[in-house]
Amino acid sequence: MATGARVTIGQLEVSADHAANLVTVGAAFREAARVRADLLVLPEYAAGFDPRGTGVEHAEPLDGPFVTTLRRLAREHRVAAIAGTLVPGSAAGRAVNVVVAVDASGELVGTYRKVHLYDAFGHRESDRLDAGDPAAPPLVLRLGDLTFGVMTCYDLRFPESARRLVDAGADVLVVPAAWAAGDLKADQWRTLARARAIENTAVVLAVGQAGKGVTGRSILVGPDGQVGLELGEGAELRSADLDPAALASVRERNPSLANRRYAVVPRD
Repeated sequence: MATGARVTIGQLEVSADHAANLVTVGAAFREAARVRADLLVLPEYAAGFDPRGTGVEHAEPLDGPFVTTLRRLAREHRVAAIAGTLVPGSAAGRAVNVVVAVDASGELVGTYRKVHLYDAFGHRESDRLDAGDPAAPPLVLRLGDLTFGVMTCYDLRFPESARRLVDAGADVLVVPAAWAAGDLKADQWRTLARARAIENTAVVLAVGQAGKGVTGRSILVGPDGQVGLELGEGAELRSADLDPAALASVRERNPSLANRRYAVVPRD
């Protein structure tokens, strides 16, 4: 029998106060452990956030307080975690938007450096952040009989990012985000999450921040495009079970991945 995974969505409201954010993260881990989740997913910029633009002032090295605490909590609660943070960049005054994956033993499995910086809708992440290498190996995490692939926020608008993860074996596309609020933005978030699920016959687990300047509205979409779980705008923790047999059934009925005729090749 295929082994699934229970996931906890941590739709957190993140402030500029790193110590307070760690308290909130600890509470999310306790809830994930209470429901016996295998994985806790936290949003983009979970260590520290400024809705006017998050930069180097919130950056910590991977051995700094945020990731160190994340690893300790994962080990103590036996829950894997995926979370967004910032690390110092290539030069003074610059940072890198990073998602870290930690397994249930507290080991840092890997990192993903955000490839598509949010230079849209009046925002300019590239003014303060370095982009990740589009040719870097995809970040994937295996839990039970499911493989989770990681991308971030604005990446959701680029179908190539999702397809590259599926090519690396991803069954579930995990999207930590701080999706900026604005006209039509919540509708686009929902539509894009469903599109990425349908075209890849994959589960999409898109976890947003709550609070000022962001939309919240975390969403879990099945491989057939049906919304299984959708949160509101406020801070909230919810959990759901993912079934690899259901995923396999959709892919058998709709073998669009097998029928594809084009490959995804990174650009410089």
